[in-house]
Order: sequence, then structure tokens, then C-alpha cells
Amino acid sequence: MVGQMLADLGFEDIKQSDALQCPTLSVQRSRLFAALNKTYTDQEFDELCFEFGVELDEITNEREEAEKMGATKEQLKTLSTETVYKIDCPANRYDLLCNEGLSRALRIFLGQQEAPTYSLVEPAYGKREVMTVKASTNKVRPHVVCAILRDVTFNQERYESFIDLQDQLHRNLCRMRTLVAIGTHDYDTVEGPFEYHAKAPESIEFVPLTETDRSFTAKNLMEHYETDPSCKHLKPYVPIIKDEPLYPVIQDSKGTVLSLPPIINGRHSRIQLTTTNVFIECTATDLTKANIVLDTVVAMFSEHCAKPFTVEPVDVVYEETGEIQTTPILFSRTETAKVDFVNSLIGIKCDAERMVELCHKMQLGPAELLPDGETLRVTVPCTRSDILHAVDIAEDIGIAYGYNNIVKKVPTTCTVGGEQPLNHFGDLLREEIARAGYIEVLTHGLVSNHDNYTALRRKEDGLAVSLSNPANIEYEVIRTTLLPGLLKVLEHNKSASFSGGFKIFEISDVVLKDLEHVVTESIVGSRNSRRLAAVYAGPTAGFEIIHGLVDRVMCLSEVAPDDAYIKNSIKGDEEKYRVTREGLVYTIAEGNDAMFFPGRAADIMMKREGGEFKKIGSFGVVHPEVLKKFDIGYPASMLEINIEDLI
Repeated sequence: MVGQMLADLGFEDIKQSDALQCPTLSVQRSRLFAALNKTYTDQEFDELCFEFGVELDEITNEREEAEKMGATKEQLKTLSTETVYKIDCPANRYDLLCNEGLSRALRIFLGQQEAPTYSLVEPAYGKREVMTVKASTNKVRPHVVCAILRDVTFNQERYESFIDLQDQLHRNLCRMRTLVAIGTHDYDTVEGPFEYHAKAPESIEFVPLTETDRSFTAKNLMEHYETDPSCKHLKPYVPIIKDEPLYPVIQDSKGTVLSLPPIINGRHSRIQLTTTNVFIECTATDLTKANIVLDTVVAMFSEHCAKPFTVEPVDVVYEETGEIQTTPILFSRTETAKVDFVNSLIGIKCDAERMVELCHKMQLGPAELLPDGETLRVTVPCTRSDILHAVDIAEDIGIAYGYNNIVKKVPTTCTVGGEQPLNHFGDLLREEIARAGYIEVLTHGLVSNHDNYTALRRKEDGLAVSLSNPANIEYEVIRTTLLPGLLKVLEHNKSASFSGGFKIFEISDVVLKDLEHVVTESIVGSRNSRRLAAVYAGPTAGFEIIHGLVDRVMCLSEVAPDDAYIKNSIKGDEEKYRVTREGLVYTIAEGNDAMFFPGRAADIMMKREGGEFKKIGSFGVVHPEVLKKFDIGYPASMLEINIEDLI
């Protein structure tokens, strides 16, 4: 509620930033207490939140929040001083992101009511509404799910909560509308059957929700939202479809535009306080998330229907295949958990009958004990998509049991903790490399196949672990090298001064397919490999600087250069480089890695006493084509070494 009022005054950034950090529900204290049928002191409600597993983050009001953002005195006069609770909710509890969901969950937790049963009710006139999906949507947003809420009673508070839930879901589960976009409409103002198309932007014309009577083509509307300061809250969504040749659009049987997903709804079918029948459509690139979003919305607000917790289904017909999907699914299922497993995980001694009661408090009912007397079976409703495993059931039982009721115990085993040798070695290296003037960075573990291979002028070697359903093209594979991450750091810091050169490094894991030991040693078919990567970039290529870092790392690791390397490359104070352990020696050999400039590449070779030299890393001057791929306009030298071979 606070965010909505501030957004209306031009402070949209508050609402966006709060939600991106964590799902935070802002609700008036008086409304919440009325829904709970009880009044609490602030301390009592804070304790209730803790017991339920959420956090009362802040107690504020609209005027106070606006004052923090520098609102004028005139603006402050229009804002309320009524107390508002800001409640941090778990990121996967989508059912708690509105007043209806939170108050209902708390009432069930407190034993004031039973968990509701959600049901589909066929339309009174006997024929379901139909949404036809055209094949043209396949390349834009191929999925749509729909539902109808009948005989809904809105007031100002319910209306604001209805809009706020959609905003919360858009920023959370819907990933800023890239995965799912929600459209809600006054069903009595449109006429089915409905059609979901993808059309040329010039051919789509309608009055958007943000206007009163001004009509736009879809193409002009995108330009308007990008440039008009009053529409900056919609600007972040424009790039989702702006460059597509076809835009998704939902129309009724008369050609009236209901929405241009994922950007804006049409004004013609807008929800008002007088609306009684609500048509909901969710277009998506991810059908599973679309069903979760739709189930959440209808489960939260079906309590305001004349017949509470009932929803009218819609048939979604895919014209290309003839497939018919009836939505919403209101998906529920059963999950099991061993009683002993739950007790051991939480650290309590709770009998099965008590666990059944605790499950009902957390909306995991009906729950029952199976005939074996050792297994608990619970029913997961459509609102609890966060329950995936027996561990999740145990977590909910722990919450209902009460964290404060769990007795602290001294562990029965006598153990002494300590760092793994590899982690300890890595920490020591970090300190020394930082002393050499390098800045540590931490880059993303997922990269595109292009950045991992093609941009580095390397051929695919079959060692990269691919994601079966990547969120976007940037997250196709798990990195097999740290180098693309460092190059991207340079790419995104081009505006910084580099007169003295950039010196950055990273010590992190890469992941490789374990082709040789997939059956015998690695049950997942892959393994981690700890790497050190560093780059010098600046006015000169800096090959000698990276070369010096190689010698420094090997010296610190007590790996001595072999005699030939000392004679040819190390001048003066040779004795300090002879400190060694286990007969380890290294040398530098000419390399042929395609990412480095020809004749300016070297391999780091190491051997143990009596063994053969083995390549453990490489360094060199980065090839100009690689620099161009990452839009870096100055020379650079890079190093990557497998530090697991050094311990």
C-alpha cells in the first residue's frame, strides 16, 4: 500500500527496489488485525511473525516513507499517517504476498479456521469460455492460461490488494514479466470467445490502461513508454518485446484489445470497484510458472466470490495442434515424509499424531499416518508450490512446533572443525595476490556457450555441462574456464581510467564433465576444478607482469623452477626459487592456445620427482579477436592455472 501511494506521487523507485531485494508485503495494521479478528501490540505481532516464519521488518506509514524520499509539504498533506507493517516473506511463499493470503495463513496457523478447499465450478449457462491460441505466438510468448472469478465483491482495500498481488508476483515469480505476465479484466465489458495472437505492431491499436481516451498503435506505444517520464514504471518491460517482429495481443470476439502482454492492459476492460466478474489471463514463456501464478491469484481472491474459493475454468485451445488445456489446474498432490526423518532433522521428539496436527496448521492437510505407522502423508494444496521434498515438510513442522520450543543440545559426537586444505591454500593465495596489486572479483558461474568457447577462439571440447532449460542465452552452460568472467569485468568497466592498468584476479571453481570416471567415481558425471585466473590490461600488453605473477605463485607454492628455466629466465637471487617440496619442479613451454597471440602464449608445466611434465595452466597476450568479441579496446595478458595441482 505504501509503495502504491508513493508510486502515484512519482516515487516509483521505492516500490521497485524494495521488491527486488526481497518479497515485502506492506499492509495497513488496522486491515490486518480486522482480518485476524484480534488486536495485537507491535511486540506481540512481531513475536507472532517470528513463530510463523516471517519477519516484521518495519513499522511505518505513508507520510513517513514519502518524507524519507524528499516529498514536498504539499505532497505529504495528502498522505495517511495510519500505521503500516512491512513484512518480509520467504521468497518462495507466493501465497503470502497479499493481505488475503497472509491473514488467511495466520488464522489457520492460530487455529481460527480450517484450510479452505479450492474447487472448479462449471458456468451456470453450461458452456465454458474459450481462449484460442494462434500459432503465430510460438516465437514470442507461446503459452496462456485463464480463469474467471464470478460474483466478486470489491471495495477500495480489496481492489488495492488485488493490484498489489499482481505487482508482487510480476517482480518475484514472473521475473519482471519475462516469464509470466498477468492480465485482469472486467468480464462483463468484453465478449468471448477470446483469441491470443501475435501481430505486426503497426496493426495493433487500442487505448491503453494508462490513458483515458488516447489511442496508440503498439509500435508508437513502445516509443511513448520509453520516453514519457510519467510512464517510467513501464519502461523496464518495453525491451521484452520491442524488437520482436510480432507483438502478442489478446482480443475478444469483437476485436477489442484486452491486453498487450507483457506491457499493459487495455482501458476498455479495466477492473473497477463496480466489477463483479473478473477474467484473468496469464501469458508466459514458462507454462509451469504460469499455472502457479494463476493458481495463486485465484486462490487468494476467490474468497471474495459469492461462493468462496470457487473458480470457473476456461478452455485454452491451441489452434496449431488442437490440444485443449483446461485452466486453472488448482494443482494439489500428496507428499510423504518419515516421522523419524522429521524428528532427526529438527532435533525434536514428536509423535506422529502431533505431526498431523502441526501439518494442518501449515495448510498441509488433510494429513494422515500411513498403515506402517512410520510415514506421514500430507496433501500439498495449489497455494504451496514451495513444497518439493520431505525436507520442506519437516521445515513446516518445525515452524508449527515452534523454534523456541526446540531444546538446545550439545552434539553427541566430539569433532573439531577446520578448513579443507584446498580452501586454506586458496585463501593464502588470495592474500598474496592482493598484495601484488590485484583486485579480486567474483563472476557468475553460468555463461553462454559463445562466451565459453567461440569468443575465446576455442573449439568445443565436450567438457561443458549444459543446462536443459536455461533462463536465457547467457546461462547456457557452467563455465569450464574463469577467463570469460574476467573479460566481462573489463568489458563493463571500460569507462574507468586504466592509465596504470587493470589488475584483477579470481579464485573459483569451474565444472567439467567427468568423462573418464562417470561410472566409478562421480555419481553426477561431473567434477569441480579450482582455478586461479588473473588479467593485466592497460596501455601495454603486460606479458612480463603476468609472467611475474606465475613465478610468484609457484614460488609461494614451493614449486621450484627446473635448472634450464632458471638458467634461461630467472636472473639473480636464484637460490630463493629452489625452495621446493616433494621434488616438485616447473618450467615454461611455448603454448598454442588460440585465445592468445601467436608467439606470445606459454604453458605452465609441472612434474613430481621421477614423473613427466604435465600442463597445469597457461598464460599469454590475449588475441585481438578475443578482445574485440568482448569489446575491449586495449591490450591484455591473462593467466589461468589449476591450483589443485599445487597442493
